[in-house]
Order: sequence, then C-alpha cells, then structure tokens
Amino acid sequence: MKKNIVLLTLMFLTLVSCDKYLDKLPDNRAEVDTEMEFEKILVYAYPQTGYLLLSEFMSDNIDDYGPTNPYSDRFVYQVYNWHDVTESDNESPERVWTAHYYAIAHANQALQAIENAGGATTENLKQAKAEALLCRAYNHFMLVNLFSLNYNSKTSASDLGIPYIETPEEQLLVAYPRGTVAEVYSKIEKDLEEALPMVGDSYYSVPKYHFNQKAAYAFATRFYLYYEKWDKAVEYADKCLGSVPKTMLRDWEYQSTMTQDIGAITEHYIDASLNANLLLLTGYSKVGLVFNNYYMYARYSHGSYIASHETCLAENVFGGSPSSDYYMTPKVYAGTNIDRVIFWKLPYLFEYTDPVAGIGYYRTVYPAFTADECLLNRAEALVMLGKNDEAVADLNTWMHNIYKTDTDLTATKIRRFYNSINYSTWNKSTVKKHLNPAFEIGSESGVQEALLQCVLGFRRIETLLQGLRWFDIKRYGIEVERRVMNADGEPAEKTGELLKDDLRRAIQIPQKAIDAGIVANPR
Repeated sequence: MKKNIVLLTLMFLTLVSCDKYLDKLPDNRAEVDTEMEFEKILVYAYPQTGYLLLSEFMSDNIDDYGPTNPYSDRFVYQVYNWHDVTESDNESPERVWTAHYYAIAHANQALQAIENAGGATTENLKQAKAEALLCRAYNHFMLVNLFSLNYNSKTSASDLGIPYIETPEEQLLVAYPRGTVAEVYSKIEKDLEEALPMVGDSYYSVPKYHFNQKAAYAFATRFYLYYEKWDKAVEYADKCLGSVPKTMLRDWEYQSTMTQDIGAITEHYIDASLNANLLLLTGYSKVGLVFNNYYMYARYSHGSYIASHETCLAENVFGGSPSSDYYMTPKVYAGTNIDRVIFWKLPYLFEYTDPVAGIGYYRTVYPAFTADECLLNRAEALVMLGKNDEAVADLNTWMHNIYKTDTDLTATKIRRFYNSINYSTWNKSTVKKHLNPAFEIGSESGVQEALLQCVLGFRRIETLLQGLRWFDIKRYGIEVERRVMNADGEPAEKTGELLKDDLRRAIQIPQKAIDAGIVANPR
C-alpha cells in the first residue's frame, strides 16, 4: 500500500478548538503505513460529546421542581427553557457542535488518504471507506437535527441547514454556507448509499464500537424515517432485524433476574455482546449522574407525576399495573429535593486527569442505535405506508418483550384506547399528545393517528432519558408546556410553552460560528 500522511485536524467548523479559534493550522500528523491504521484513525470519527443531556432536557420528559430546589445551574436552566445557551458546559451546544465537526474532520481525512492510496481496492479499504462515509453522514445527521428545523417536504427546501463538510480543510476561518435542510439530507443520503454496499464487520476488532453492518442498517432506517421515505425505512429495518426480530431485542426478562445493583445493571445495559446494542459510543457526559439516583440537576427531573401520567407508569394501551408489570421495574427515587423515576440504563463513569487531585471528566457509554428502536421505527414507517397489520405485529413484539401481558394488540384495540382518553394538557397529563406533522396522518380520531400515538408512546418509553424523544417532538410538531410542580409533586403553574412552529426548535448555532460568518438561526 502506498505510504500516506494523514492530517488529524481538530475542527470546530472553521478550525476552532473547544475553547478558542486556532491561530494556525494544526500539524498533528500520523503516518498511515498499513490498511489497519485506518481503524485507529476512524476511532476519532465518532463524536466525543453526545446530544443526550441537551436534547432530553429540551423534551417533554422533564418537569421543573421549583426554584427552591438547590440542585441546578444556569446552563441546564437555559436548556430546559429553550434559551439560546450562553453558559459554558461540557455538554453545551458549542461542545456538541465542536465534537461532531471534529469527528467529521477525521472522517474526511481518512477518505482523502484512501483516495491518495489509489482508492478502496481491497476489502479492508472498502470497509474503512464505508465507515468513514457513515461517520460523516451520521455526524451531519445529528447536527442538522439539532441545529436546524426538522426535515419536512413542505419547507426544508428553504429552511437553514448546517454546513456539510466533504473535504479536509486547509484554510482558517472559512465562512461555510449553511445550505438548506433538504440539501443536507440529500448529501447524507449520497454518503449513506455509497457506504452501505461496502460496509462489513470483518475489518473491526470490536465491531459494536464502529459502524458495523447492522448499525449501518439501523442508521439508514432512522434516516429514511426522518426523510419521510417510509419504504426505504422498512427496507433497511428488515435488513437490520432479520426474519425473527424478537431475537435481536434487549432481553428485559433476563435483566430483571439479575442482582438489582445499579452498577451491574448499567454495565449490562451497554454490554457489547448483546444483540440489541448495535452501535455503542463513549462521550463526555453527566447523564450517568443526572439520570440516576443522584441529586445532580434534581430541580429538573423525570418525576413521579410525568411517569404516572405520560410515560413508564401511566395508564397505557397494554393495561395492567405498569409499576409491577414491566420486566425491569422503573426505579422511583423520592425524598427531600428529589423526585426521579428512571430505568437503570447508562453508567456513571469518571476519567481522572489527576488522580491525586481527584479531578477529571464525567463520561458514559450509550447505545446510539438499538434493535428495539429500529423495530419501532419500522412500525412507524409501516403505519405511514398503510400496512397496519404489520405495524401492529411490530408493536406486539416490542410490548411483549418489555411488559408482562398475554394480551395482543389490534388496530381496533389501539384506536379504542386512544379515543377513550383526552389529549394531554399542562395540568392534566395523559399519554396522548396532539400531533402536528407536516405530512398527513388522517383525522385525530382515525386509526392512523391512534397507531402513531402508540408508536410514539412506546418509543418514548424505550428511549426514556436517552435524548431521542426530542426528535419526535420536532418531527410531529408536538407542543410542550413547561410547568412548576408543587410540594406534592403536582402541576402548580404553567411557565412556558414551545409551539409547533416555534423557531427555538432549532438550537442556536454557537456564537463563535456566528462570529466567523456562519448565518445564525432566526429567532
């Protein structure tokens, strides 16, 4: 193989470090002498700061337990209230933006090196190129879904996108054009479709921490779901899940038999050997503390009220007693200054930079894609294709895997249930929210809307406290009402709302990017 020099840049869009602009081009170079060196380079093509805390706190999964609760700070206050974030934090929009463009820079450098080597002429080089393309596509996909309005066929041809970087940057302070959301999605699709025929697993030493084949299909499923290409979403979900999807899902029943120790359960949840975990990412994050039995950020919590009225403890289509009938019982933490209901999922990890001083970084490991989410994504796409029986079959598969019931759902039962309950309001919550997507879903009392309510409700439980609910809120125009809870944990006062067309659904891009000439999101 031809010897190549690969520039490993640190890129904050216009070549910015995490804290300041670079005043010269970086020269941190690594020689690539063998095909397997690409795997080492592409480790850095995955974001090291995740979206989980940011998007979860903007969603309707969180309530405000009052200004007298001491466990908060100005950063999470701004995020929860959809303000343009000015506070510094390792999980701020600026850090998320930086981390994803940093990863994109590495993907682009790997792609250039492969071309300089004469192209993807061997199986390993094909898989390396596929991984680089998938990483580039995924990072841009997350950026456009965070910092732009959601894709829709009616307005995305004019809605501001994010810069799509396809070549290694060799200049400083470049004011990249943002393009449109539609243009970004078109470029993501191009990268994705080029990568998928080449993706494989043999190239990796630890496949679950890379874009292996099933992870790539799960990404394609989510992408095409958001792109409103329902048939393509189903096509790739079929490839991911295989002929017996049940065997791919998380074994909640087994997990319920384990020693109920939070460390053991969270370690098991991210186990790379589990079929359900398709792609695992590591990142700087406090989610292991915040969505756990600790007091951090306890003012803003997924508490008992929202759990018992909207999510994992609420009256639902599967009936029964949710508090005892899940295979993995939701954990309730209640006491002075804390009201939190969670499933044990993501671990609290700490990386010491100075063990003597006891300082370092909060970290976690999280599944970016799971078979369980992929199954529910397929169910949604099937509903949109009018294949209701197939969609209900997927909903039954998910339900029986997590919940103890002998009852099977039907489209009629689902419609009857959702038509029997009121739409949620700020002080009278239910599992049913008004849906206002740009695409057509029929009447509010119709079977299609009821099936979508069921899919969205199941996915809300499945991805609870992992940040994905926010993207459903955007895609379906779900309005969110903020409220302060009283001392009894009940809604006391409405404090704000995010309407279906609110421009704050697109997080403001970082001030440093604006200062460099990138067009800001309108407000």
